[in-house]
Amino acid sequence: MSEIKDTNQSSLQSEAQERNELYPIFLKLHNLSVLIVGGGNVGLEKLSFLLKSSPNAKVEVVAPHFLDELVSLAAAHPSVKLTKKKFKKKMLKKRNMVIACTDDLKVNKRVYELSRKRYLICNIADTPDLCDYYLGGIVTKGNVKIAISTNGKSPTTAKRLREFFEEVIPEDINQMVQNLNDYRKTLKGDFEEKVQKMNEITQSLKNKE
Repeated sequence: MSEIKDTNQSSLQSEAQERNELYPIFLKLHNLSVLIVGGGNVGLEKLSFLLKSSPNAKVEVVAPHFLDELVSLAAAHPSVKLTKKKFKKKMLKKRNMVIACTDDLKVNKRVYELSRKRYLICNIADTPDLCDYYLGGIVTKGNVKIAISTNGKSPTTAKRLREFFEEVIPEDINQMVQNLNDYRKTLKGDFEEKVQKMNEITQSLKNKE
């Protein structure tokens, strides 16, 4: 019994010490070149996710066949190109990031291995060990955007957190951001003085009352 207890305590301590070490960044996808390999349901999901956040993202989707919904989505976004061919390694030229989501794991692994050789960041759908980045939950309200990550362990949790933040963040937050931006432009003094004044005026945002 004591061994089982010690094992459980060790497991709990390990979980408590575990942390998310991913580094969040916000990419200007209209300035980058994204390749998606796969034209099925997952390809549609990945493309939809990118375009929801970045409607002008430069994306090429490569696959022998495409879902009708994916074709319709691409048709509504001039920055998206569909290439009806099997994946070839030359398609990785001049890319910045890659997503592979075919139903063939061998193809996905090949895309990942070739991407790594070219120092391209790559995401293999539903295969955390073959991902340099994850597509997490995103909340967007005007100029405010919040990215949510569960370290690739629970997309459902990320979804629920996204729904929570969408409810609690006020609809007029974009106006507040714009007002603060306008006010910042009127401030005089050096950088530290401006930061101090902005901290003072926004202090009430973290008060619970």
